[in-house]
Amino acid sequence: MLRKIRIAAAALFFVGITLLLIGIGRDALGWTAKLQFLPSCLAGNAIAIVAISLLTLVFGRIYCSVICPLGVFQDIVIAVRQRISKLRGKRKRFAFSAERKWIRYPMVLIVIVAIVFNIQQIIVLLDPYSAYGRMVSAVFHPHWGLVAAIALGTFVAIAAAAALWGRAWCNICPVGTVLSLFGRYALLRPVIDDSKCNGCHLCEKSCRTSCIDSFNRQIDYSRCVSCFDCIHKCSGKAIRYRFAYGKKSEPKEKTGSTGTGRRAFLGGIAFLAGSAALKAEDGKLAPVIEKQELKRDTPIVPPGAGSAQNFYSHCTACQLCVQACPNGVLRPSTELEHLMQPQMGYEKGYCRPECTACSDVCPSGAILKLKEGEKLTISIGVARVNPDLCVVNRDLVSCGNCARHCPVGAIRMVPKEGTAFRVPTVNEELCLGCGACENLCPSRPVSAITVNGRQSHKTV
Repeated sequence: MLRKIRIAAAALFFVGITLLLIGIGRDALGWTAKLQFLPSCLAGNAIAIVAISLLTLVFGRIYCSVICPLGVFQDIVIAVRQRISKLRGKRKRFAFSAERKWIRYPMVLIVIVAIVFNIQQIIVLLDPYSAYGRMVSAVFHPHWGLVAAIALGTFVAIAAAAALWGRAWCNICPVGTVLSLFGRYALLRPVIDDSKCNGCHLCEKSCRTSCIDSFNRQIDYSRCVSCFDCIHKCSGKAIRYRFAYGKKSEPKEKTGSTGTGRRAFLGGIAFLAGSAALKAEDGKLAPVIEKQELKRDTPIVPPGAGSAQNFYSHCTACQLCVQACPNGVLRPSTELEHLMQPQMGYEKGYCRPECTACSDVCPSGAILKLKEGEKLTISIGVARVNPDLCVVNRDLVSCGNCARHCPVGAIRMVPKEGTAFRVPTVNEELCLGCGACENLCPSRPVSAITVNGRQSHKTV
């Protein structure tokens, strides 16, 4: 029964997060992203952090087998592998392996250093939720080049490891390691009853995290993800999920010395505390030519980010905002400095003042939620006109497309000296940096107006 409940809950979360990453059910399913552990740490979401920690202290690492989409994805791969093995007449078996502390805790240390020094590329690569997000994005919203290669590499590596060794990634995952510091002291755990165990070793052979030593009848609770497969497989009912404290009726789990366990637990507390498509040719002035991506002096980050520093230091590149953006403004960056983190560009659309999709779904605090109408008070960049590219100067035709579509009237058309034409001029104090002017500019392949971002957003 416990296993069926766990599978049903995991299916609910997995389908919900997948649909969210595809771009379906943003309002109904946004909460599934808010419960992801590392984004919650970066966002300072104390409620989610405390809830997940308490959940782990009570039930063990149930987060890893129910809430984490990459963990559930590994379970799916394992199930497929088991089915194929069964059809071939040789079921895939697992075997106990000792905890690899030499790689687990350095991984956590690397993530802590990355958070402290804002080395976001490391967090992007190691966060399990973001890794799954890139995999989904690569299938349903493909991007080519380096971003696609990394997504494909992640999929192949995780899937191959799961097929060969079970939940191998969970045994070195930094999120799983932090939760293991609480999981080893969980109130409820699978417990082996020596008096009922017949030594069949089915529990060890079915353990996908390789944490059951059936010969010594010990369980490494720091790696147990409470999948309940061992209970399901035990024919003698020798394993029960029960309150683990009180009278000592089973061998103590093998988790290292008491001092090491205490230090690990305190390390987990320290970690938590420290983390706290428009293609408009208005008036048919230009041929249908794709716009080139512009080089910007300062990158643009979405309204709600507050500043470029806040955005890049909190973003885990899960691609959720990229999928949620209905205007094609956000896409994964291929620049090494911000690899796979979203970048803004106005070649395919512009940041519409009424749209708050990215701020509604961001789970990591990189984009804070905006109220209705609040975007019209935030300037994320400044538009500047290149007179040499403007069709008024270049082709001697009337235009004014940029001024007509500016939502705040920051662009005015002024007389061009010696002609009957008018050219655009930008009031930088009013400009929001939404990109409507850049996107709708008929100049091809390079717009005559370029929006450069602000390092810190300004209230107008």
